[in-house]
Amino acid sequence: MSTVPEESVKVASLKPDLHHLNLTVKIVNVGPSRTIPTVRRDQRQRFVAEALVGDETGSVVLTLWEDQIGRFKPQDVIEIRSGYTTLFRGSLRLNSGRGGRIEKTGKGIEQVNTKNNLSEKTHIQIPWHLSESRPFRAKRRR
Repeated sequence: MSTVPEESVKVASLKPDLHHLNLTVKIVNVGPSRTIPTVRRDQRQRFVAEALVGDETGSVVLTLWEDQIGRFKPQDVIEIRSGYTTLFRGSLRLNSGRGGRIEKTGKGIEQVNTKNNLSEKTHIQIPWHLSESRPFRAKRRR
C-alpha cells in the first residue's frame, strides 16, 4: 500500500479558517503563560501561551496549551501536523488542536522572516448572519 506524502505549506500562504495544515516552523520566542477562566464543572485552571513561529516566508502566532508550553523553547524547529488557523480579536492564530500534533524535528530553518508577521495584520471577520453566503439555507415554510 503506497502512502501519499502529506504536503507542507509555508507560513505566507496562511489565511483564516484553514484546516488540516502541515507546517515546519522555527520558534522565535515564547511568551509567558497565563491562566484563562474555565467554564467546566471541574474548575481546573487552564494555561495558555503564545509563541511567535515562522519560516523564510513569514511568521505567525502559535497558541500553546498546557503541556505544550514547557516542551518548546526559542530556536526549536517544530513540525505541526493537522493544524488550523483562527482569528482571535482580528489577529491570525495558528493552533494544533486536539487532533493535531506538535513535535520537534531535525529539519533546519536558518532564517525566519519576522517582517511578514501575519498576526500583526488586522482581519475583519464578518458574522455569518450578515454575509451573503450563509453556511446553511433556511428551510421553507409551507
